[in-house]
Order: sequence, then structure tokens, then C-alpha cells
Amino acid sequence: MSRLLFWLSDEAWGAIELHLPKNPPGARRVDDRRVISGIIHMLKWRGRRAECPPEYGASTTVYNRWNRWSRRGIWTRILAALTEEGWIAETGQIDSSYIKVHRSAGGEKGLARANAIGISRGGRTTKIHALVDVIGRSLCLVLTPGSTSDVKGADLLIGESVGMKRVIADRSYDANRITAALREQGTTPAIPGRRNRKRPILYDERRYKNRWRVAAMVCRLKDFSRIATSYDKLARNFLSAFSLAA
Repeated sequence: MSRLLFWLSDEAWGAIELHLPKNPPGARRVDDRRVISGIIHMLKWRGRRAECPPEYGASTTVYNRWNRWSRRGIWTRILAALTEEGWIAETGQIDSSYIKVHRSAGGEKGLARANAIGISRGGRTTKIHALVDVIGRSLCLVLTPGSTSDVKGADLLIGESVGMKRVIADRSYDANRITAALREQGTTPAIPGRRNRKRPILYDERRYKNRWRVAAMVCRLKDFSRIATSYDKLARNFLSAFSLAA
């Protein structure tokens, strides 16, 4: 694993420090900035948790902080708080992407699907469904087994788009119930019709050209090695990795 260490910048630390848990019970926490920097380092550079560089403190401390705060939903709440502060709600964009699941993330028999692991043509995969704003910042991230259709994934995201003027998505999201749900909440869909549509679907082609931003966001998240391939057995931990990277 690379010894190039990652440290949170003053700007990044100032953004998330306000949203960290305050006055927790038990012994005093080890320095938050150092430990969180270690967690992000492990997300960026693929390796076993025990290989966490000693500059971040004990590897067990780094892992336990990561796991406990994932269980409490703290990482996803931090993302939600940050997006609420700077979210541009005029236009939303939806897309999904497959994540290859490493063999170490298989988990116990029968629990794979419960942890968003499914069988598709690419083998065992997880699918991330993302709703982003007009400049590609994450608002909502949802994990499903890789075999889940884009339309079913969109069902989980539409509720988060209430209040937007429009939502942009590619033709894989062309379904009557999706467009009807968006229009019912006052949102204009910019979704091209499938090729087998007998009647062409009218949509804002000019704004649709900006759909690349959601794909670019997912690609940037996959620059983190532990996101490009899933090594986590639990869906909550993998979703936390996405949230912290975002």
C-alpha cells in the first residue's frame, strides 16, 4: 500500500467538524481529525485494515471509529447536512453504476442480498443509485443488489427530488410511472424515450446535455480504491464509504 499519507485540509475539516458527535459517553475520543484522515486514507489506498499507517494511530482505533459511526449513520448524516447547506435545487440528475464485489465481501450465506450484493452478468455486484444537483454534488445515494433495474432504483430517489423544477435521466429510466410520479410532484422530467416507443417523447434536449455531470461524479468517487471495488460485507459500511468520499 502506498505510504503517501492523506490529511484533511483546513477547509475540509472546518466543513465537517461542526457535524461530528458532541459529548459522547465513555472515554475521551482520540483526535477526530487524525482518525478521519486515516479512514479516508484507507478508502483511497486499497489494503487491509491492519495495514493502516501508524501516523493515524492504532489501526483498531481507526477501524472501530469507522464501523461504529457507520452503524449509527453518522457518515451519511454528515453528507446530508453538507448538501442541505449548499444544494442547488433547481435541477436534479439521476444515474446508477455497477460496483464489482470482492470475494472477501461475500458475507454469510443468505445475507448477501440483504447487504446489496446480487448476481448479474458481471458476477457479484452492487449498484449505486445517485441523485445529484445541477453541478454534480450528491444529494442522495442508495445501494441495491446489482441485478436491480434502474427504474426500481429511481423509485427510491424520486421522493428526494420534491421541489425541483426538473429531473434529468437517461433513457433507461423511461417508464410511465416514473414520469407520472415526477409530474405529480410538480417536477418536469427530461428523460428521452426508449427506442421501442411508438410515439417519441418530448424532452428538453439542451438541458439533457448536462447529464454527464452525474456520471462524472460517480467516476470521481470510483477514484477511491475501496469504492471502485467493494470490500465491505455490510451495505451500511459501503454506503458510508460513498458518503464520506462524496
